[in-house]
Amino acid sequence: MAKTDVKAPVTKTASENGKARTALKPEITVAEKLVELFRLQHVDSQVDRIKVQRGELPLEVQDLEDEVAGLETRLKKLQDELGEVEGQVSDRQNMIKEAKAQIKKYEAQQAKVRNNREYDSLTKEIEFQNLEIQLAEKRIKEAKAQIDGKKAVVDESKHKYDERQKDLEVKKKELDDIIAETEKEEKELQKKSSAASKHIEERLLSAYNRIRSNSRNGLAVVPVERGSCGGCFNSIPPQRQLDISSHKKIIVCEHCGRILVDDYVLERVMSEK
Repeated sequence: MAKTDVKAPVTKTASENGKARTALKPEITVAEKLVELFRLQHVDSQVDRIKVQRGELPLEVQDLEDEVAGLETRLKKLQDELGEVEGQVSDRQNMIKEAKAQIKKYEAQQAKVRNNREYDSLTKEIEFQNLEIQLAEKRIKEAKAQIDGKKAVVDESKHKYDERQKDLEVKKKELDDIIAETEKEEKELQKKSSAASKHIEERLLSAYNRIRSNSRNGLAVVPVERGSCGGCFNSIPPQRQLDISSHKKIIVCEHCGRILVDDYVLERVMSEK
């Protein structure tokens, strides 16, 4: 009797079973993708509102900080230069004292000389020290004029520095007050934005960020309002409005490139608490 070949049942591996389950998993619909995108836009717009509330204050604070730092550097340099000139005056005053002491010594020696040659030599030394004194006095006079001029510049720079420092403190307080009021809300919104981003596929998220960065008002996803784009307000043809409401594919505005959504998507997001 002929043997009958019996085939053993094929057992699927855990990996194959996992792939099978993945293949059976329904793909997210276009409508849900649009809801996720508009939800992200709604959160990001609230973050933008907070940033607008701060206005130009962060930039003003930064500019003032840079200006104050520059004034502080300049003031220190002027003070160093002033100290250097004052040091030169002090050195020359000490030189005059030493020269006068030398003159007294030479005059005392003149009274004890034995010949004219020694006397003449001491006389020349006295004359040289007197010339050194005259030159030092001239340099001191010039330096004091410089000191007066530099002191005036230092005082002016110090006054300007103090004014800018006060302006900076006022602006910083304004900014800190605004940040204190909105910090908690902004952090919560940032968390919501990060969470919403995780539900959007990378390709769509990249397109959203690109459109948003190119838009002055930060809007990448906008509703159709009265037959017009909610971003650029250009009219949308009736057939294109039907395509948007059918949710078969993602539609962008032909004029501004923003992603368009209908009332269904708008109501889904705005009804959420």
